[in-house]
Amino acid sequence: MGLDLGDKTIGVAVSDGLRGVASPFETIRRRKFGLDAARLMEITGERAVVGLVLGLPRNMDGSEGPRCQSTRAFARNLERLTDLPIGFWDERLSTVAAERALLEADASRKRRAEVIDNIAASYILQGVLDRLRHMKDAL
Repeated sequence: MGLDLGDKTIGVAVSDGLRGVASPFETIRRRKFGLDAARLMEITGERAVVGLVLGLPRNMDGSEGPRCQSTRAFARNLERLTDLPIGFWDERLSTVAAERALLEADASRKRRAEVIDNIAASYILQGVLDRLRHMKDAL
């Protein structure tokens, strides 16, 4: 399951059973950590999730700023609630790519605002899935 953490929302994406294709799943409106985490744990159970990948919002120069610290803190808190492995993926430009795809699909401004986070989460997750497939093929 891929997560794109924002200040107001969490974009959620899941993959198919073969772990080949990531798909946007849901956008969670952030409230309190406990409520947000409860919904995430609910999804992991419903979808038989085997791991979580959080987009790590590095700066363009590769350095980590306050948003990265916030993402890492969220992951540390989430680790207390699940035994699932939790990893990070460099999410630079994932939102830009998601926005571009939505513009190409001629999505309205309102619709883009509704789905941008879970589309970005699917870009994050797809990056991980592609990397895993590449590593497997290299063996």
